Amino acid sequence: MEAMILVTGATGTIGSEVVRQLVARGEKVRALTRDPGRAVMPEGVEVVRGDFLDQPSLEAALAGVDAAFLVGVLGPEDGGRDVRLIELTRAAGVRRIVKLSAIGTGEPEFGRFGTWHLPGEQALRSSSDVEWTILRPSSFASNTLGWAQALAAGQPVPNMTGEGRQGVVDPRDVAEVAVAALTDARHAGRTYTLTGPAAITVDDQAAALAEVLGRPVETITPSRDQLRDQLSASGLSEQAVEGVLGGLEFARGGGNTTVTDDVREALGRPARSYREWAEAHKGVFAGG
Repeated sequence: MEAMILVTGATGTIGSEVVRQLVARGEKVRALTRDPGRAVMPEGVEVVRGDFLDQPSLEAALAGVDAAFLVGVLGPEDGGRDVRLIELTRAAGVRRIVKLSAIGTGEPEFGRFGTWHLPGEQALRSSSDVEWTILRPSSFASNTLGWAQALAAGQPVPNMTGEGRQGVVDPRDVAEVAVAALTDARHAGRTYTLTGPAAITVDDQAAALAEVLGRPVETITPSRDQLRDQLSASGLSEQAVEGVLGGLEFARGGGNTTVTDDVREALGRPARSYREWAEAHKGVFAGG
């Protein structure tokens, strides 16, 4: 029987790319989303409704699943849902689990942000009955998609981390490692810290994007109060806002400069650069 792979967070940045790559490989995919009617998926994907607060919906989605890509609830509002999702996945007999975590998890210097995925990671590592893999990506190159509106209006783009350098990673690489781990047992028991090939600043990203677009991309650095207002306006709770601000300040101070070769180790090729990501997404910014 053909193996069924469940992808949670199937409409998100990484989940949607995991679905696309699995389908391209000919895998049997079930996509979990809270609103199947609005989900746009490749042909052949089984789309099911599921909510982390609705256990029966999760149990139904997990029925007959052989491998699962788990995207937990990020932030202080988790309330143990990440751990319960892992427990439900194990109870359903899923033999292979890949968890999307975050760089710095479990490291005290990362502050609150470093604790958000820790319970889920610990629950997974204690699972002797499954093949597990944990992915800890750095800052996503796709975060700069939010610049499109400012560029279209002829405005500078926000620089949230000042002169802080980060190992900005292409989400396609993260998804490709996830797909490899979902389909190949040799990744079992591994924790991959996934980064791009170099630690770069926001200004470095703006310069690369400017070269791709053939026009200037200027940046502006918001104050902490401005950042807090923007994050609060996005609907985040006060706890989540403080956690994100702490992570941004940590990066701004040069704390997130980690660069690894884990993409190459997992995939046998080097990680894509931000410039490569920008080339592939040039059309998003072309109208500006």
